[in-house]
Amino acid sequence: MELEENIEEKIEEFIKEKKYTELKALLKEMKSADISAILDDLNKEEAVIVFRLLSKEKAGMTFSYMETDMREKLIQNLTDSELKSVLDELFMDDTVDLIEEMPSNVVTRILRTVNRNDRKIINELLKYPDDSAGSVMTTEFIDLRENMTIEQALDRIRKIGTDSETIYTCYVLDKDRILKGIIDIKDILLAKEDSLIHDLMETNIISVNTLEDQEEVAKAFDKYDLYALPVVDNENRLVGIITVDDAMDVLQEEVDEDFNKMAAISPTEDGYFETSVFKHAKSRIVWLLVLMLSSAITGAIITNYENAFAAVPVLVAFIPMIMGTGGNCGSQSSTLIIRGLATDELELKDVFKILWKEIRVAVIVGVILALVNGLRIFIQYDSLQLAVTIGLSITVTIIMAKSIGCLLPLLAKKLKLDPAIMAAPLISTIVDILSILIFFQIATLIMGL
Repeated sequence: MELEENIEEKIEEFIKEKKYTELKALLKEMKSADISAILDDLNKEEAVIVFRLLSKEKAGMTFSYMETDMREKLIQNLTDSELKSVLDELFMDDTVDLIEEMPSNVVTRILRTVNRNDRKIINELLKYPDDSAGSVMTTEFIDLRENMTIEQALDRIRKIGTDSETIYTCYVLDKDRILKGIIDIKDILLAKEDSLIHDLMETNIISVNTLEDQEEVAKAFDKYDLYALPVVDNENRLVGIITVDDAMDVLQEEVDEDFNKMAAISPTEDGYFETSVFKHAKSRIVWLLVLMLSSAITGAIITNYENAFAAVPVLVAFIPMIMGTGGNCGSQSSTLIIRGLATDELELKDVFKILWKEIRVAVIVGVILALVNGLRIFIQYDSLQLAVTIGLSITVTIIMAKSIGCLLPLLAKKLKLDPAIMAAPLISTIVDILSILIFFQIATLIMGL
C-alpha cells in the first residue's frame, strides 16, 4: 500500500514537471491493474495524460480494470480514434459489459466507433437475458477442424490467437459449427506435426446452454476445475466461451448480492462510493419498514402479558436475553444452510436430515446455556421457580430458532427464491415474536401467572 502511494506521488510529480518520457518509462514497468487503481485516485486531467502515455495493448488492459465512473470520464475525454484503439483491445464480453454500464450518450458513441461486424455481435450478445451464460460469454475463441493436422492447427492458432481471449483450450467444430470436441494447447504442442486433431481431441465435453443461469455456470468451473467453458445453443452450435476470470466475476457479484440480501438491503450494481445517498437509502428503507412494522407484533404480545409483569416484574429483565439468544441461534443456522445451498453441499431432499441435526445441536446448546443461566439466576434471585422458567424458555427458544433458521432458507429454495433473503434480519424478527410467546407461556404455566 505504501509502495503504491509512493508511485502515485511520483506520477503526480512527473506530470507536474512535465517529465513525460520518465513517466512513460515508469508506466511501461507497471502492471495494468496497478495503473488502473492509481488512475482512480488521480484527477481527470492527470488520468487522461497518464492513459495517453500507455501503449495500445496496456491501455486496453488498464481500461478493463477501471471502475465505471473512471471509464466514463476517460471516454468523454478521448478522441474517436483513441476510443477505437481502446475498444479494439477489449474482448467482446468486456465491450458488452462496458455498454451495459454506460449512459445512453456514451453507448451511442461507442457503437458509432466500433465496426459493423462487431456492432452486430454486440447487439446479439445484448439480447441474452441478464444473469444468463450468454450475457457473460465472449465470442473470441480458437476453433479447429477434426481433419486438421497439428501443423495446420498451430498455424491457425498463430493466426487468430492474438484476438482470442484464451488459447489454452481450442474447440473442434464441424462445417455447421457443431461442437465435436475440445483439445488443450498442451496436447497440441506435445503431439507430432502430422497427427490429426480428431485423434487427440476430447469428446466428453462439458458445456452449457446460452440460457443457463450464470451462477450455475460459475459453479461448474469450481466443480470441474475448468479454465474455459463452451457455450452452445439449442442445436449444440458453439456460440461463445466463458473464461475462468469471468466466472470469478460472476461469483463475486453473487456473493455481493447475497451479502446485501442477508443484511436486508436491496442489491445494487454500483460500488459504495459510486452509489448516491438517496439510492443507498432507497435500497435499505423497504426492508427496514417491513422489519419495523413486524416488530409491532412483538410489542402487542408483550402488552398482552402486562398482568404477568405486574405479578413478577423481574420477568421484564430477561426479555432481551431470550430474544437475543433466539435471534443469534437462528442466524447461525440460517447462515450455515444458506452457505451449504450456495455451494451445493446441501439439497432440498436433505431437509429432514438437516432439521434432525439442527435439533440435536439445539438441544445440546440449549441445555448448556439453560444450566449456566439457571445456576446464575438461582444464586442471584434465590428462586428455583424463576431459574427453571428461564432455563426451559432458553432451551425451547433455541430449538425453535435453529429449526426456523434451517427451514426458512430451504423453503425459499423450494419456492425458487434466493435463500439469502431468509437471513439474519428476517429470521431474527420471526424468532423474536415466537420467543416472546414461548417465554410468557412457560412463565404462565410454571409460575402460575
